[in-house]
Amino acid sequence: MENENKLIPKVLLWMTLGLFVTFATGYVVSLNDTMLLNIFTSGFYWVFIIAELILVIVLSARITKMKGTTAKICFILYAFISGLTFSSIFIVYELMSIFYVFLIAAIVFAIFAAIGYFTDLDLTNIGSLLLMGLVAVVICMIMNIFIGSEKFNLVLSIISIAIFIGFTAYDIQKIKRLENSGLPEENLAIYGALELYLDFINIFLDLLKLIGESKD
Repeated sequence: MENENKLIPKVLLWMTLGLFVTFATGYVVSLNDTMLLNIFTSGFYWVFIIAELILVIVLSARITKMKGTTAKICFILYAFISGLTFSSIFIVYELMSIFYVFLIAAIVFAIFAAIGYFTDLDLTNIGSLLLMGLVAVVICMIMNIFIGSEKFNLVLSIISIAIFIGFTAYDIQKIKRLENSGLPEENLAIYGALELYLDFINIFLDLLKLIGESKD
């Protein structure tokens, strides 16, 4: 019982650190016109996007085989690169609006994380359903690039929020069960932090689309 809750605090600590790195990087970059031009008017933007995908794949597939220090460096590097592309939100939306939406996202995240942690229900079976829903949303978003429907985009954002709050509860329960798996705790902390970081970021971005106040 003493070791039961050791992993989750570490996971949440690393997730919080990752979010801080992302938002701080994004804000600092948004204040520098030269950096913004270099990121968004050249091929660097797509280089960063590809780098993010590679880091996520590597962390997800190799996390248990990495040294703990390597896993931590990869996670912070991912959060930093995400911050470079994240800088656009500070250009598009009012700073106070971003702050308020962040608070709302944090409250929603905390509620469903608590549900996932404390519930006696087995959420294992909803994982595949959530994944199928996410794939469907991504396909619809790609289609909407050509359709250009703002209303459809808002509907997709609402569905996406529902999917990622579901993932939040599911991931917390999954991470809780990994506590006694015998795998390196440092690596598991980074794995869990990445999962929850992605859940939070997607909830935040979708809420920002729905209720964020733009500068226009």
